[in-house]
Amino acid sequence: MDMNTVILTGNLASDVELREFGEEKKLATFRLAVDRATKNDEADFFRIAAWDQQAQLCADYLAKGRKIGVEGRLRYHAWEDGDEKKSRVEVVAYRIEFLGPRSAESGAEVVPFEAAVA
Repeated sequence: MDMNTVILTGNLASDVELREFGEEKKLATFRLAVDRATKNDEADFFRIAAWDQQAQLCADYLAKGRKIGVEGRLRYHAWEDGDEKKSRVEVVAYRIEFLGPRSAESGAEVVPFEAAVA
């Protein structure tokens, strides 16, 4: 059995971008900065994608700087842009935990995803 699971904890490096496809299909994307254990305080940046109800919750409650935990799977995406070939790896989230305090700007409370959909 093959496994494709990733767990990350970090801070949003961008605001959430929400796109809608029809009435019920939604996609939220954002970048997550995950600190490395180095002397230089470096970080790795990951593109996170969340779908549908989870996408809407991300758009409602998350903003740049917010600390979260993400569990998901890696997905490789390749495409051609004219003559140029492009690719990226992203994390497709199936669980997002809102960890940091609520945002002073949005007034959003800390709500674990599981509690929000229950």
